[in-house]
Amino acid sequence: RTWPLISIVTPSYNQGRFIEEAIRSVLLQGYPNLEYVIVDGGSTDGSVEVIRKYEKWLPYWVSEPDKGQGHAINKGFQQVTGEILAWLNSDDIYLPGAVSNAFEFLKNHPKAAAVYGKGYHIKKDGTIIEQYPTEPFDRQRLRWTCYICQPTVFIRKAVLEEAGFLDERLQYCMDYDLWIRISNKYELGYLPKYLACTRFYSKTKTMEKKVHVHKEIFKVLYRHYNMVPPSWIYGYGQAFLERYFDRSKRGGNILFITGLIGLIIQKFLRYNYRIPISEFGPWWRWLKSGISKKLGRFL
Repeated sequence: RTWPLISIVTPSYNQGRFIEEAIRSVLLQGYPNLEYVIVDGGSTDGSVEVIRKYEKWLPYWVSEPDKGQGHAINKGFQQVTGEILAWLNSDDIYLPGAVSNAFEFLKNHPKAAAVYGKGYHIKKDGTIIEQYPTEPFDRQRLRWTCYICQPTVFIRKAVLEEAGFLDERLQYCMDYDLWIRISNKYELGYLPKYLACTRFYSKTKTMEKKVHVHKEIFKVLYRHYNMVPPSWIYGYGQAFLERYFDRSKRGGNILFITGLIGLIIQKFLRYNYRIPISEFGPWWRWLKSGISKKLGRFL
């Protein structure tokens, strides 16, 4: 049986608390043709000592300053030679059988440019919080929500080389940007099996800087679609305003909702003045089914 080489990159920076679990979740996959490299950004918290424990199983690793997460991952991709590529952040983990399941799917679906599966959000201690909200692949739906769980994704190298590697100018949503670029040309395969867990806690970039995350998502969506759907505008408004209003009090709720409506209108006019009439159908359905329920929670 032929086992294609699968290459996995782990970017790391001061994640000494979690990195060993990430490393072991890769090395204990049991896939017989696996290439694993770690690109550390010059950690000072003991991460390097952990990496050295496993260096005989690493064909390449480095610890030196870099230009951010996207740059670190791209550095790793330039070092590997696999037919299938993936990256696993140093605070995330693969579930048993993730690599083999991804390989089997891509082998049985040769037209799929990549495969992604189900995942879990987990706490610092690994306790499961919830399922990641994954959905079957839908090119149009991807602009409304990022339903692809990053650590579950495995991409054919030829596809990644054609679509382009990660945009190193992005700090938060470089993965979302990549999914959109790949989906513009290819189909992505959905495997309804749990492949990985992603940490979900207050000090992660996406949780600690939610407003900055949404601003960057706006730029990415506008670049690709010349529009920003209301689901993302609502998320931005909520992240921005929750810092200023106490929603446990009725007066704070009223101010919050008033400000949210104003922000939605302002961002709508800024980013969506060029959308075609055909786009208003799904927008109207979203507004009817969703926004009244969402706002109702704060009244």
